[in-house]
Amino acid sequence: MYRFSNTVIGVLNLLSLLASIPIIGAALWKARSSTTCENFLQTPLLVIGFIILLVSLAGFIGACFNVAWALWVYLVVMIFLIATLMGLTLFGLVVTSQGGGVEVPGRVYKEYRLGDYHPWLRERVRDPQYWISIRSCILSSKTCAKIESWTTLDYFQRDMTSVQSGCCKPPTACTYESGVIVGGDDCYRWNNGIETLCYECDACKAGVLEEIRLDWRKLSVVNILVLVLLIAVYAAGCCAFHNTRHAAHPYHPSDDNRMTKVRPRWDYYWWRWWHEKKEQLY
Repeated sequence: MYRFSNTVIGVLNLLSLLASIPIIGAALWKARSSTTCENFLQTPLLVIGFIILLVSLAGFIGACFNVAWALWVYLVVMIFLIATLMGLTLFGLVVTSQGGGVEVPGRVYKEYRLGDYHPWLRERVRDPQYWISIRSCILSSKTCAKIESWTTLDYFQRDMTSVQSGCCKPPTACTYESGVIVGGDDCYRWNNGIETLCYECDACKAGVLEEIRLDWRKLSVVNILVLVLLIAVYAAGCCAFHNTRHAAHPYHPSDDNRMTKVRPRWDYYWWRWWHEKKEQLY
C-alpha cells in the first residue's frame, strides 16, 4: 500500500507539473495575441500555472523521497489552491452568464449591447483609464484596418468579430441623411476618422466584453478540468502523507496492528480460586 500510494501521487504530480507548462504558455500566448490587451484573464492564468508547477514539484519530491515536511507544505498549499481556483471558476461563470450578440436582419454579423452584460464587467470598461489602454491595443492591432476595403456587399455577406462589429462601424440602425443623424447615442459618437471611428461607442465596449466573455468561458472549462485533476492529486497526497509518517515511525502507538494487553473478565479470579479448591478437596 505504501509503494502504491506513493507511486500514484508521484505520477499524478508529474502529470500536473507537465500540465502547468501549457497553462503558462497559453497565458503568455493569449497576452501577445489578444486584440484588446486585456490582462485580467492572463494574470490569474499565469499565477495558477506557476503555483501548480511549484506545488506539484513539492508533492513529487515529498512522495518519491519520503520527505514528510514537503508533503505537508504541499497539502496545505494545495487546499488553498483548490479553493481559490474553485472561487475563480464560479466567479467567471457568474459574470459571463449574461451577454451575447443580437441578430441583425439581412446581415451575417451580430451587434452587441453594453446593457446586456454583467454590471461588474460594465464598470470595468466604463473606467476612463482602463478604456484608454484597451483602445490603444485595438488601434495597434489593426483590427479595423482589416475591413477598410470591404464593399457594401461585403457588409451583407461577411461576418465580423465582436470588436469589429462594435468598434469599426456605426450601429446598423443609424442613418445619416443630409447631415441629419437618426439613431441612438452611438450614432453621434461615430466618426470617419481612422483614430476615432466608434471607439467611444457603447457598442465597442460591448464588443470587447463579448470577446472577454468567450475567452473566460473557455478558461472556465480548463479550470474545471484542472480542478478535477487537483482534487485527485490532493486525495492521493493525503494517502502518501499518511504512509510517509508511518514509514518514519513504524511503531507509533496509534497503529491499529499494535498488540495490546487484554484484561481478564471480573469473574476470572473467582473461577480460578474455586477450581483450585476443588482440586485440593478431591
